[in-house]
Amino acid sequence: MARGPRIVGRRQSAMRTTDGPQYDVRVIRSNKVFKTHKGGKTASWSIVVVVGDNKGLVGLGIGKARGIPDAIRKAEEAARKNMFKVQLIGDTIPHEITSNHGSARIILRPASPGTGVKAGSAVRQCLEAAGVHNVLAKCLGSRNSVNLAYATINAFKEMQAPEDVATKRGSDVNELVPWLAKARKEEVDHA
Repeated sequence: MARGPRIVGRRQSAMRTTDGPQYDVRVIRSNKVFKTHKGGKTASWSIVVVVGDNKGLVGLGIGKARGIPDAIRKAEEAARKNMFKVQLIGDTIPHEITSNHGSARIILRPASPGTGVKAGSAVRQCLEAAGVHNVLAKCLGSRNSVNLAYATINAFKEMQAPEDVATKRGSDVNELVPWLAKARKEEVDHA
């Protein structure tokens, strides 16, 4: 049986409204699904979308409808409702983290400036939408793009700022992360 067209990548801005903040909308996976009724099969589309502002806000959503545009719109609305702030230091993540969802497991490691996003498939889409520019990622276990996207979102939610960890431990943040003062100063200079 021939499959329908895959819609993957950045979403065109033709359907977006001009009111409100503008977000980077990326379609991670589109899947044609069928439901069997007494009269025959009914086809619909299931689409996974990640939405981000490229500055630390990111959300993930799934939409399902008979038509592709309606499914994308539903997924985008769900992703906007689920948006949250990601802890970043400059343009990388604060610490190494391992996260999983289902049988998909990912490892994210911070990288020095100029490294770029070394990740594939759904992990790259989520990282770029969140505004992470220097990171190393490795996918272990399942390569299912939906599970990889959820594992990346789980990793974002589990990240902690070094200042928060230092206050919980009752120690100085400069002892915990000696390079943090320089990174925060560069962050302020670029803003």
